[in-house]
Amino acid sequence: MSDFLTEMTGQGAVPMLEKTLAFNEARQKMLATNIANLTTPGYKARQLDVAGFQRALREASNRRAERGEPFRLGRSREFEVEASGRLRVMPSEVPEENARFHDGTNASIERQMSQLAETAMTHQVATELLKGYFDRLSRAIRGRAI
Repeated sequence: MSDFLTEMTGQGAVPMLEKTLAFNEARQKMLATNIANLTTPGYKARQLDVAGFQRALREASNRRAERGEPFRLGRSREFEVEASGRLRVMPSEVPEENARFHDGTNASIERQMSQLAETAMTHQVATELLKGYFDRLSRAIRGRAI
């Protein structure tokens, strides 16, 4: 039975949505840490490359669609998939070209809050899509119309 469930949940958009949720969770934690340390002298804000993560998702999806390969997310300097399948993130420091404040910090509350809202919206969309998939699967298992 577990092989069946693995096969069912490893298809379609499920693996992509799962990794998106994991990435967004890690980004939310990182942004919360940045916000909590806004008044810490010398604190250097951290970041995760959203565009790079989305590019990796697209490439993994294309490989699966074009060559029939299993969904495997590539690796970058900010994220990798561990042998267990868990997404591991390694946030980098916000680049030097961003503004430095008088206390040596480099994060503005406006930018952090904007990124927090963006991440929350992306997380909500991924959650709703995944919920819809599992709702349809549940109805199919119970023999109800999809």
